[in-house]
Amino acid sequence: MFMLAFLASTAIPVASEWLLVALVIKGLNPVLLLVCAVTGNYLGACTTYAIGYYGSDYAIRKILKISDESRAKAERTYNKYGAVSLLFSWIPIIGDPLCLVGGLFKIHFLKYSVLVFTGKLIRYGATVWLTLKGTEAFIR
Repeated sequence: MFMLAFLASTAIPVASEWLLVALVIKGLNPVLLLVCAVTGNYLGACTTYAIGYYGSDYAIRKILKISDESRAKAERTYNKYGAVSLLFSWIPIIGDPLCLVGGLFKIHFLKYSVLVFTGKLIRYGATVWLTLKGTEAFIR
């Protein structure tokens, strides 16, 4: 569970919810599965953040050709308004770029961690809860 959740939070296009649902239905400990899924997915997002953080100067100057002035303005705006978007890092397709942008703009890691971890916890918590409720309803 941990490894698939980790990979799902990188640029590798895989999904981890199906395995979480299958393991909960199989009767494995849902709390332990939740911890594995959230931790793996969060650490995968941190890897994406690190790629943006350490590759930001090269990417911004050489590939994107953004001036220092434009970059500073974008960073101020993102830090002020956009960092909360990291709560949505769990959404497929847009989540990985959000984490990368967090690194590119060097969002404070504690702020990044709180927002991303919270989003991941809500996502996987809802998945476990809905699976347990659905299984409970099916059994009755």
